[in-house]
Amino acid sequence: MKGLSVVAEAVRASTTMAIDAMYKKMRADGLDVIGFGAGEPDFNTPEHIKSAAIQAIQDNRTRYTPAAGIQELREAICERLLADCGVSYQPGQVVVSSGAKHNLYAALQTLVNPGDEVILPSPYWVSYFELIKMVGGIPVVIKTTQEQGFKMSAEQLRAAVTEKTKVLILNNPSNPTGMMYDEFALASVADVCIAHDLYVIADEIYYSLVYDNRKFVSFVSLGEKVKERTILINGVSKTYAMTGWRIGYALAPDHIAKVMANYLSHATSAPSSISQWAAVEALRGPQEDIEEMRQAFEVRRNYIYQEMNRIPSVSCICPEAAFYVMMSLDELLGKTLHGTLIRDADDFAKVFLEIGRVAVVPCSGFGVPNYVRWSYATSLENIQEGLSRLKDFLS
Repeated sequence: MKGLSVVAEAVRASTTMAIDAMYKKMRADGLDVIGFGAGEPDFNTPEHIKSAAIQAIQDNRTRYTPAAGIQELREAICERLLADCGVSYQPGQVVVSSGAKHNLYAALQTLVNPGDEVILPSPYWVSYFELIKMVGGIPVVIKTTQEQGFKMSAEQLRAAVTEKTKVLILNNPSNPTGMMYDEFALASVADVCIAHDLYVIADEIYYSLVYDNRKFVSFVSLGEKVKERTILINGVSKTYAMTGWRIGYALAPDHIAKVMANYLSHATSAPSSISQWAAVEALRGPQEDIEEMRQAFEVRRNYIYQEMNRIPSVSCICPEAAFYVMMSLDELLGKTLHGTLIRDADDFAKVFLEIGRVAVVPCSGFGVPNYVRWSYATSLENIQEGLSRLKDFLS
């Protein structure tokens, strides 16, 4: 029998799967375990959005839609980004797909030829690395440190560029770090991209979850020279607690948007019509629920940051956005906890779940094997109990 695709076989399973599988089995067995792995809001989708979906079903809006999305949704996306981020697009420059991840894949397929290099700052979301490989690209990782706020400098970017470099993936605000580039840092990065003729895939899915009255700056707001080389990725999953609805969108120059739409038309035809109408209501309807969720996340962020840094042997820096915090294991590496030698985050996460009854995400798959990620998209009570268990586990 002939072998499988070498490209497909090179794609690794998510490094979080082993811990997640253990966590789910322990819960199914009736054990008292707490999970901090979820990359999704713990809030329910707002009622007016759910009602819009029900109305779409009753109105029989259940047939195929245009591959790039219904006109009403593409218009609503343009309106929302203009209001929130001050960036202007036309509906014909919008491509709607089955989640932001789907748009990332389509964007890479549109830009990358086999052998092209794609620059990826680390820590990175685990899927970026594999998506680059899936389209035949070569990931070029730029390592950032906690001391620099996990933010890539323009100098680092410039040093990583070669004649094969085609694309930069810029996730701002970041998963898994929760950090955010300010306008000056973004402008410095943009100058390098323009000088070296790089495309940029700017994933801004967490832009509405920003804390301490910080100002979010969209990469494409830096000028036309930036906008003409950028594919902007976003969606309704994080902002509106709509992860399961699977609606993401990309905004790009006309010729890029057209190619992406053509690609998606053959790959999936179109996203769910019902979810698209729900997304229209999300973007155009009342936004008060969004601010309530953001404020709740900020309260949780404050608590987990303050309390985690009171526990000996672990530490974190204060996230500026999103709903993740990276816990450093530097003081624990090489030590033995409950009979297990802690060589990296995978060892820690496994024994913490087995003994401490808490599931966190090892960041080896994010390019930083000496950290674990906690999601505070869970109740304050769970956060309090989880940190209490961490303290007991370490002591």
